[in-house]
Formats: sequence, structure tokens, C-alpha cells
Amino acid sequence: MRIYKRPYRIKKKKSIFRNRFFWLAILIFIILLSTFYFLLFSPYFQIKEIKISGNEKVATQDLRKLIEDTIKKKIIVFQTRSIFLTTPNQLQETIFRNFPPIAKVDFKKELPQTLVIRIEERKPVAIISSEKNDFLIDKEGIIFEEILGANLELIKIEGSNLEKEIKLGEKVLEKELISQILEVKSQIENELKIPINEVLIVSEERLNFKTSEEWEIYFNPQKDISWQLTKLKVDLENLIPPEKRKDLEYIELRFGDSAPYKFR
Repeated sequence: MRIYKRPYRIKKKKSIFRNRFFWLAILIFIILLSTFYFLLFSPYFQIKEIKISGNEKVATQDLRKLIEDTIKKKIIVFQTRSIFLTTPNQLQETIFRNFPPIAKVDFKKELPQTLVIRIEERKPVAIISSEKNDFLIDKEGIIFEEILGANLELIKIEGSNLEKEIKLGEKVLEKELISQILEVKSQIENELKIPINEVLIVSEERLNFKTSEEWEIYFNPQKDISWQLTKLKVDLENLIPPEKRKDLEYIELRFGDSAPYKFR
């Protein structure tokens, strides 16, 4: 009995150009490319207006120029100012780095072509005095502006740790220490009516407050400030009458329950 084998046929491959999935992929690619171009290069989404508010010391034209330089992007060989490529973090970092007086930047996009920038500038609470220069410092302990001449409204802070070269935008004191210094100054001036002009940071455990009457008060910022102020008040109300304060050299508040003092 003879067995016949079915002849083997070579199946022809179907052309890729007749494959509907190929053309579907091409269509999706074209749609994505068109969308990409429209969002990034279309004139409709190019930033044309920058609204800036809240700044007082920092010039608006300087801010605007920096922002305009920052939002310019280059993709391959194409320039764009697309609102979709502008990110808050990048813009904020650039502004902080170039303008130390600025403490906060609120950033908002108003589609299709507008950026709204709200600036909050640092408020000076004291003067930091180094070997060569004086600077304004804010409540966070950051120096942000060099000043010339005296400012009687702000307390001057000096210290051996501040003798190094100071750069604008640096944090030179901890927020907690700044807060303590301002609180002590406020309590002495408001309750005891004695103006404070300067404070010397001697160490982590000693602050020397210099009064307008040319005598000093020694505090320990590591211990209970309220108790030290109470001891100061007791001394001044019961032991050292106002007529004798002109001869006073210092009052020591750092140790124990007593507050020893010394005349010149």
C-alpha cells in the first residue's frame, strides 16, 4: 500500500504595509508627536506675560529678567518658553540663589500664557556684626543684606563665631537663639524700661546683653530664661536703685538662685 504525503507549501509572509496594527502604531506616533509639538512649541502655550507682586527691595525688572532667562529652554535645536516646561522648584531655587532678601516665592500658572509670581521678602529682626561688615538678619537666622551706618531700631549681635567671612543667604544663627535674644530684649525693655543696644555671643552658655546705660547682663540661653529674668527684676527693684545703675558693671544671672552684681 502506497502512502502519499501532502506536499509542503511555503506560506507567503504578509506585507507589513498591509498590517493594520502597523498603521495604528504610526497613527498613534503621529498623534503623540503632534501633541508634543503643540504643547511645547506652539505659540499658543508660549509664556508672554509674567506678573510679579509683593517685592519691595528687589527690583521688579531684575526679577523679570531672571525669570525670563530661566524659563527659556532648548530642545535639540529648538527654543521654547512653553508654560508646561516651567517648574516651581527650579524657578524658586534660582530666585533664592540670586536674591537673598527673598524668603518665599508662590508660583502659579494661568493657562495658556501667563505666570503669576508672588514674592515675600525677609524682615530684619537684628543686625549681625562681623569683623568687616554689618548685615541684616531675619528670624530664621539668615543674613540677607549688607548695611552701612547705624540702625538704632534693631539690636546688634556680635560673637567670636561670626568673625569668619559671611556670605549673603547663609544661615549664621539658629532660629531658637534668635528668638531667645529677641524675647529677652523685649522683656527687659517693656517691663524694666531699660533699652538694650547689643548682645555678645560669648559661648553656647553665655550671652552678654549690653544696656544703653553701659552695664551688662549675663544670660545662659541653655537654662530657664524666665527664671533668669525674674532674678534680674528682683535685683533691680530691691537691691539696685536707678541712681546707682550708672556705676553698675554687670549682673550675673547664669548660676543658681542668686543674681550677683558688680559695681565699677
